[in-house]
Amino acid sequence: MHWIALPLPWCDEASAPPAGVVHTAAAGWWALRFTPRVALVDAEAVLLEVSTTERLWGGREVLLAQVLQAWAWAGASARCSAPPAAQVAGECGPAGEGTAAGAQPTGAPVIWGSGPTALVAQARLRMALAGQALPAQGPLSLPLHTLTALRPHVASLERMGCRTWGALRALPRAGVSRRFGAAVLRVLDQALGDAPEAHAWLELPEQFVLTGELPALAESADALLWSASRCLTALQGWLQARQQGVLGLELAWRHDLRRIDGVAIAPTQALQVRTAQATQDMGHLRRLLSENLARTTLAAPVNQITLRLLEAAPLPHRSASLLPPDHLGGADPAGAQGEALHQLLERLSARLGADHVQAPVLQADHRPECMQQWRPAAEVLRVTAAAAKHAAARNASVSVAKTALDAAPDALLLPTWLLNPPRRLAVQGNRPCHHGLLRLLAGPHRFEAGWWSAAGEGAGPAPGEGALALRDYFVAHNDVAGLVWVFRERLAPVPSVSDGPPVAVRPHRWFLHGVFG
Repeated sequence: MHWIALPLPWCDEASAPPAGVVHTAAAGWWALRFTPRVALVDAEAVLLEVSTTERLWGGREVLLAQVLQAWAWAGASARCSAPPAAQVAGECGPAGEGTAAGAQPTGAPVIWGSGPTALVAQARLRMALAGQALPAQGPLSLPLHTLTALRPHVASLERMGCRTWGALRALPRAGVSRRFGAAVLRVLDQALGDAPEAHAWLELPEQFVLTGELPALAESADALLWSASRCLTALQGWLQARQQGVLGLELAWRHDLRRIDGVAIAPTQALQVRTAQATQDMGHLRRLLSENLARTTLAAPVNQITLRLLEAAPLPHRSASLLPPDHLGGADPAGAQGEALHQLLERLSARLGADHVQAPVLQADHRPECMQQWRPAAEVLRVTAAAAKHAAARNASVSVAKTALDAAPDALLLPTWLLNPPRRLAVQGNRPCHHGLLRLLAGPHRFEAGWWSAAGEGAGPAPGEGALALRDYFVAHNDVAGLVWVFRERLAPVPSVSDGPPVAVRPHRWFLHGVFG
C-alpha cells in the first residue's frame, strides 16, 4: 500500500476560517478523482491510498505530481486567490521524500507526507509542517509526538529514554501495555504495518447542498461573493468526482434579523443562475454570480449562505487521439499543438509513396469480403473533400458515419472479426463442425451477389472476391468456439444440356467467415 497525506487547504494558516464556511468533508472531495480511498483524519489532513490507482495515472511519480497540483489549486481557491502559476509537477521531489515546495500566490510551500501506512504518511506530514528534517533510517526513527495516540505519554516515555517508534517497540510489550494501555501498542502496530487500520472513507452526497456560517456579517454583495467562492470550490470537487457539469444552481442567504429595528423583511433571499451548457468552470460561475449580485440589494446583513445545485448533467469528455488533431490550424482544443490529419497523411504519402499509406473505402456490395477496399489515402482525402464541397454547394451536410451505414445497412449485425479467406468447415450430419458440432442460433440471412462480376462463379476451395456468392449466413455457437458467423454455400445451378431442370455442380459446403467478440 502507498499513502499520501496532505494538510487541509487552510490548516497551515495562522487564522483558519470557521468550519462552517466550507464543510469539513468538502475539503477532501477534490481528492476523489484520484482514488476512492480518501479519509480525513484529526481535522488536519487528507489521506489518499493510491496503490490501486497509480498505474492508471502513469505511475507513482506522475500521480503524486497531479495530486500536489490539485492540492495547490484547492488551497489557492480556499484562500480566494488566483491559482498557482507554476506547475508543481516540476517542483516535486521523489515520492516518499516527504516535502516539496512549489510557487503559490501566497508563497506557502507545497507540503506532503507519504509512506506505506496512513500513520507513517501522517507522521511525515507533521514533521514537514513543523519544518523538521525527515530521519533517514525509516519509520522506526520517527519521533513519538508524530503519533496522536502517543502524545499524552511523550513526557513519560522521554524520561525513560524512549524518543522514537523503534525505541518504544523495543520495550517489553507487557510492561508498556500495563503502564500506558493496550491502545498504545495497537496504534504502534498499525503504524508499522503489523496490524490492519480502519478508516471512514469519504463519500460524496447524492445531492449538493452546502450551508455555512459566515465569519462576519456580510453587508454588501462583494462580501457575499467572497464567501460564496469557497462554496464554489467545494462544488467543483463534487462535480469533478461525479464527472458532471452545472446547468443551474441557487445561492440563498439568511438575514440577521437582530439588526432590523421592527422592519418586516423576509428571513431569506435567493438567486438562481442557469447556464446553457454543462460546465465545471468555477470562474465563469463566479462571474455570473457577481453580475447577478451586483443588481441585488441585500435587505439586511447576512450571517449564513447556502449553495444548492439545482440541475447537473454528465460532462462529455473528449478522448485523446493517437493521431494529430484534425481541424483548422492543427490546434487542439485542450491546448496541444499538432499537425492536421490530412496534412500528416499527405506528407507521409509523399515521403513513403502513395501505395504505402492507405485508407479503407466502403463499397456498395453485400459480400462481406468486398464491402471495403484499401485505396491510397491521398486519393481518398481528395475524393472526400470534393464530396464535401459538392454537398456544401447544395446546402447539405456529408456525414461519414451516415454514409457508412447507408453503404452497409446491416453492418451493425456483422461480427467483429472476419476471416480472409473464409475457412471451410467439416460437416457431420448436415451440421457444421468447428471445435465440435455447432448449434445454429439465428438465420438464415440469404443473399445473392457478385452475378455482375466478370469472374463468374469463382472456382477454388473457398469463395473469393469477384465470385458469384449464393450464401445463407447463420449465427452459430458451441462451448469451445463461442459465437461464430458461418454460411452455407447454396447450390449453384447450371443449365441442363437437355430440356430438363438445371442441375447443381457440387453439394452444400459450410464456411467459417467471422468471429463475434
